[in-house]
Amino acid sequence: MNLEDSTFRILDANLNRLREGIRVIEDMLRYVFNNKNLALKLKKLRHQCKVSLKENPLLARDSQNDILKLTTQEEMQRTNLQDIMIANFKRTQESSRVLEEILKLYDLEKSQKFKNIRYELYTLEKEILIATIAK
Repeated sequence: MNLEDSTFRILDANLNRLREGIRVIEDMLRYVFNNKNLALKLKKLRHQCKVSLKENPLLARDSQNDILKLTTQEEMQRTNLQDIMIANFKRTQESSRVLEEILKLYDLEKSQKFKNIRYELYTLEKEILIATIAK
């Protein structure tokens, strides 16, 4: 089954969003909290966020014509590092859910991989927020 260009755009956008969100949290753990263990967990998880398909989702990317590329007021409101961390956890969880759902059309094994990533993010969110709130 070939995925439509629009479906490829969804995959491409959410793979990027997922990796970017994980990277934000990873860098905070690395450079702000100096927590090597948790930063490495996120780095390993980020490296799992790949999908190999016959077609390359990147080819369907159309960033210039994305109708929602403008930043919302809500996205601009961050008062501290914890706000940034929470926002990026939510971003990654949402993206992994989208990937899980869209990949059900194509490959159930790949879909399950992103479901597992999503649940790992739920676990890491709790672990990381508890570890960093005390600082």
